[in-house]
Amino acid sequence: MQESESKASARLIVESVERVLEEGRLAALVTLIEAPTGVGAKLLVESSAKRIGSLGDSELDEVAAGHVAKFLESRQEARTLDVKELAAELPQWHGARLLFERIQPELRLVICGAGHVGASLARLASFIGYRATIIDDRAEFVTRDRFPDVRIELMAANSWSEAVRQVVGNGHGVAVAVVTRGHNEDEECMRALVTTNPDYVGLIGSKRRTTIVIDRLRNSGANEEQLKDIRAGGVAYDYEEAWLGVASIAAPVLCNRRPVGALSIATVNGGSLTQYSGPIRNAAARISSGGVPLAV
Repeated sequence: MQESESKASARLIVESVERVLEEGRLAALVTLIEAPTGVGAKLLVESSAKRIGSLGDSELDEVAAGHVAKFLESRQEARTLDVKELAAELPQWHGARLLFERIQPELRLVICGAGHVGASLARLASFIGYRATIIDDRAEFVTRDRFPDVRIELMAANSWSEAVRQVVGNGHGVAVAVVTRGHNEDEECMRALVTTNPDYVGLIGSKRRTTIVIDRLRNSGANEEQLKDIRAGGVAYDYEEAWLGVASIAAPVLCNRRPVGALSIATVNGGSLTQYSGPIRNAAARISSGGVPLAV
């Protein structure tokens, strides 16, 4: 009886983890890895505080669940902790240890535009572990000759808006960079994005260009709530300075999802890129100027 209950609990945890990933949600899986009894027991705690499973003790469940928000905020992939660090009031568990593991969908970056900035950004995203998808309405720009890395997904769009909606889906766990060749293409992508609510939207270009696009969205009925989270800014970059465009997008996207240590993030004041330094700039510059060409 106990064995069948254990199997049912394990199956429920697996199914719940799969659901979290499919729906683009965030959770922590807590496992009892060292204890006098119950080793292997698991508790899944979603960012919404919903719980599935148990560590075998309701008080221990409360302690573990209470630490999940702090763990997720740290953006660590995994961490082990002694229960006595978390709950001195539970002496019966002072010899026990818990493993906290971050459960989140594969990091995704959708790039609208396969010019020199978009191409470099796709290569950088793949290099640092993102699942990258690059979209362009020019089929000759999204070929395996230009992007031999099979981890970069390619889409030739008949319609920008339809392609964006298809790739972004419900928006959970997705960052989007709009780096197309013109105002009209930017606007078509942005119209789709304000209805899909991805985690991050970056619109790069001169202050004039980004202002035109956002004003058009506003005038066509987009409300301020939909527009307030758009990260718009940067400048127009030529081929040789493509790393600036790459860094202006990659830095805030990465800082939104992972701990970055000494990375100095760009600040955008009135739409102008004012500062970049650190490993993002170095990696972007290396990809832009090294053995991997920006464009073919």
